[in-house]
Amino acid sequence: MSTPLAHLHPAAAESLATWHRMVAAHDLKDLPTILHADAVFRSPMAFPPYQSAQAVALILNTVLGVFESFAYHRELFSGDGLSVVLEFSANVGDKQLKGIDLIRFDEQGKIVEFEVMIRPLNGLQALGQEMGKRLGQYLPAFKGNKAG
Repeated sequence: MSTPLAHLHPAAAESLATWHRMVAAHDLKDLPTILHADAVFRSPMAFPPYQSAQAVALILNTVLGVFESFAYHRELFSGDGLSVVLEFSANVGDKQLKGIDLIRFDEQGKIVEFEVMIRPLNGLQALGQEMGKRLGQYLPAFKGNKAG
């Protein structure tokens, strides 16, 4: 029987394993090693996307500190082996939420796109409010001009 990571391109599988280790340890210090320099973050709250590895790292490090009781539940993989969908749940204060991380890797296993979708609306609003408090002054510099 194959493991779930066997469905991913080998370099992407290695980066995904690194991602899971970092999240489990609640420490994303190695995140830059798996981010493409031109990585894009697509927020459930804002448009256009945030562009650059620095922006993606800033957002993901911050959200890891906002989420409480964070857990991944399922992984789904694309046919080309370069994308994964990770279903998760978390709390933000007294609000519960469910969401998915859509992560696309390049052939070298670097994350080129990280998109997040969250429900229900009150959970998304609680997350947006907390993220805005922590990052509102920093994020405008990373806004892209491309359609997403």
